[in-house]
Amino acid sequence: MMRFSKHTIAIPPGSTIREQIENRGMKQKEFALRMDLSEKHVSRLINGQVELTHDVALRLESVLGVPAGFWNNLEAIYREKLMRVATEKDMEQDIELIKDFPYAKIATLGWVEKTRVAEEKVIQLRHFFEVAKIKLLDNLRIPGIAFRKTGENIFSDYSLAVWAQKARIEARKYNVDPINISKLKEQIPTIREMTTSEPEFFCEKLVKVLASCGIALVFLPHIGGSFLHGATFYDGNKIVMGLTVRGKYADKFWFSLFHELHHIISGHITNVENTTEEQEDEADFFAKNTLIEQSSFDAFINSNCYTKDCIVSFANKIGISPGIVLGRLQKENKVPYNRFNEIKEKYELNE
Repeated sequence: MMRFSKHTIAIPPGSTIREQIENRGMKQKEFALRMDLSEKHVSRLINGQVELTHDVALRLESVLGVPAGFWNNLEAIYREKLMRVATEKDMEQDIELIKDFPYAKIATLGWVEKTRVAEEKVIQLRHFFEVAKIKLLDNLRIPGIAFRKTGENIFSDYSLAVWAQKARIEARKYNVDPINISKLKEQIPTIREMTTSEPEFFCEKLVKVLASCGIALVFLPHIGGSFLHGATFYDGNKIVMGLTVRGKYADKFWFSLFHELHHIISGHITNVENTTEEQEDEADFFAKNTLIEQSSFDAFINSNCYTKDCIVSFANKIGISPGIVLGRLQKENKVPYNRFNEIKEKYELNE
C-alpha cells in the first residue's frame, strides 16, 4: 500500500516482501506457513496494516535470506514517512483554518511574529494558542465565556478566540485572592465612584479591588473588525476579565465593565455554552442602571433640559462622569451623537 500527501510518499516494507515472494513464485499461504504466521497477519503485514517487528525481521532473514537489519530499516523509514504524511496533512488543514484569523492585525500588536508564509503563520498560532494543531481549538472552546460586542462578521468569532487567549496569557501574571462573589457585590458602589477619576488614578485601584474578589482584570487593545468590548471567563482558580476601550470613550469602558461584572455576579460564566441573548440583555440592563439609576434618569428626562450645563450638573449630582450621562442620552436618541462630545473623556489605558 502507498499513502500519499502533497510532498511525501510512504511505502510499507510489505511492498518489498510482496516482490520477494512473487519473484520466488510463492503464494501467500505457503509464505505464511514458512514464516509460522497466520495468513491474515501476513496479508496485513504486506499491506502495511501491522508493524514489522524485530521478531518478524529475523524470520524474514531466515525465509528470504535478506538481513533482519534491512527489514528493520525499511520499517523505520516507513513509520517516519507516515508521521511526515500526517504532519503535512495537519499543516494543510491548519493553513485552511487560519485564513479567517486576523493574523496581520495581531502581528501588528506583537502577539505573533510578522510573516506572509502560511506555514509560519500556522506555527506561530499553534504556539500562541498552545496547541499541537489549530483544528483542536474547536474542542478547547472556553466554557461559559461571556462577552460584549456590538456587531458580527465572519471574523468576529476568530477574533474573540485570539483575544480571549491573549487575556488568559496576560492573566497568568496576576496574583488574585480566592473568588468571592459576595465581596464583589459589596464593591460595586466603590467601583462606580471610580468613574469620576482619571485612568492614572483608577486603573491600579480597580485592578486591586477586582483581584481581592478573585478576578484578574486585563486591559487589551481592540482588534479591528471584531466589535469586541470585553470578555469574561473562568481559568483555573481565577476569573479572567479582559476589557478593551473600543472607541476610547469612558462611557463605553464603564458600561462594558459593569456588563461583565453582571455576568460574574449572576453566574452566567458557569454556563456550558456561551451566554444567551437574554443574559446579554440582562447584563446591559444592569450596567445601564448601575451607572445611572432609572428613576434618576427619568426625572432628568422629564426636566427636558439637555444643555451641556444641565448634563454636567446632573452628572455631578449623581456622582458620575458627565460623559457617561451624555453617552446614555445619545444612545437613547435624546441628544445627537455630534453634540457636546468635548465632555466625553477618552482613555488611553496601559495595554
